[in-house]
Amino acid sequence: MTYRDTPYFSVGRATDLSGFDRILYRLFEILPGFLSLGTIVLTIVLSYYTPRFAALFIIIFDLYWFFKTIYLSMHLRYNWKRMKYMLARDWDPLLINLRYAHLTHLVILPFYNETEEVVDKSIASLLQAKWNSKNIIVVLAGEEKAGDGAQAISLRMKEKYTSHFAHFLCTTHPKGVPGEMPGKGSNIAYAAEEARLKILDPMRMAYTDVIVSAFDIDTVVYPNYFKCLTWNFLTVPDPQKTSFQPVPIYNNNIWDAPAFSRVVAMSATFWQMIQQERPERLATFSSHAVSFESLYRVGYWQKNMVSEDSRIFWNLFVANNGDYRVVPLAYPVSMDANLADGFWATMLSVYKQQRRWSWGVENVPYILLACVKNKAIPLGKKIRAILTQLEGFWSLATNPIMIFLLGWLPIVLGDGFFRSSLLSYNLPIITGYIMHFSMLGLVISALVSFSFLPPRPKTNKKRDTVYMALQWVLIPITITVFGAIPALEAQTRLFLGKYMGFWVTPKHRETTNA
Repeated sequence: MTYRDTPYFSVGRATDLSGFDRILYRLFEILPGFLSLGTIVLTIVLSYYTPRFAALFIIIFDLYWFFKTIYLSMHLRYNWKRMKYMLARDWDPLLINLRYAHLTHLVILPFYNETEEVVDKSIASLLQAKWNSKNIIVVLAGEEKAGDGAQAISLRMKEKYTSHFAHFLCTTHPKGVPGEMPGKGSNIAYAAEEARLKILDPMRMAYTDVIVSAFDIDTVVYPNYFKCLTWNFLTVPDPQKTSFQPVPIYNNNIWDAPAFSRVVAMSATFWQMIQQERPERLATFSSHAVSFESLYRVGYWQKNMVSEDSRIFWNLFVANNGDYRVVPLAYPVSMDANLADGFWATMLSVYKQQRRWSWGVENVPYILLACVKNKAIPLGKKIRAILTQLEGFWSLATNPIMIFLLGWLPIVLGDGFFRSSLLSYNLPIITGYIMHFSMLGLVISALVSFSFLPPRPKTNKKRDTVYMALQWVLIPITITVFGAIPALEAQTRLFLGKYMGFWVTPKHRETTNA
């Protein structure tokens, strides 16, 4: 029996197991929150009882943040240059000597209650891409729970576009299936199997020759997306053991979104760009691509969890005994910045989206269990996977709080003797200088963000362009309120066993941006 045939392979949470395995998985669920909450509590306790030690720790931590910021900024700059090169690249000479006529692109677009404008724009971008649309299969994956309105959109899209693609399949994921969690994972898994039964098998298509792009419904492809993906698929050593990750740029409606939503959206893009320069740390996220054969062998995306986009990588990683990787494309796809109907609704929506993304911490106990149960994964890969994930979620939940909120605690909580000391006097000065130098990286952020902006709509004023530059002063607020706090909430929920369900981000657009 292989690991993927065991009950551990598709576990979503501790309650899916029994006996000692359930206890072990529950301990693994507790671990990320224990580390993050423990760090914050320890800082507070040390600030009260040993303020000198706490002050030295904070200074060292700030220096760590400073050098880490420089390190990450360098990766951001490198990927920015690489993306500009990829966007300007002529892909035809690269493809001319490769055989690719046998390959088919299958694009899955899951939707729930999004507007027809959002759905139509994503499908139209596939047709406008510089690729033979008769070599593309489109699966518009709706939900029965969404009602008749969503069904009507599916029928209109099929009528409008069916003649333009090789196949245009509309699926309706049934509601209330036992063992499934309502959400993207269960929907696209159902859509992929429907595509196999109704298109791939009847047409006798080889699964190894079908490249699946699993998109969010607001994903708009850039012109050479399929050329870039095809070239990478044909040139990697083993495409059946590889996923492919474009860079998500949240600029479809960027001119409509409020400043804090724009900063959070661009920060998410920057993080993905940085990860593309560290492929050993990269897992699939949001819109990604993978061979149909690979998906079929592991039963598609997990249907019982929220973070299906990253879990599919870990499913494939453990199914292949660690012999699986993600290839960064350094080529973008465009998506929506978070925008709801009104300022406060948008603020709440941004928080909920960040909390859902932070719920990717549910992969940590899965990885730990896989490393315990699957003896075939090399020890070095186990250690790297565990440390990378633990450090990533710990940093997300603690670093901004430590830097922007807890740096003054030794002065506030320390005794009178400490407050009269030279170290107490210099603590805010030293940390202030370190933070000011760290914020110089915002200049790079502003320059990069401007290069991704679509043309300013006529409905927007010229001063909005200035605001696009000034918005980066919000970074200390956004990375704390919309980064660390939702991450800490997600880890606390997992710590307590208060599991989250899937939450659909609203797709609201006020104007049509060309």
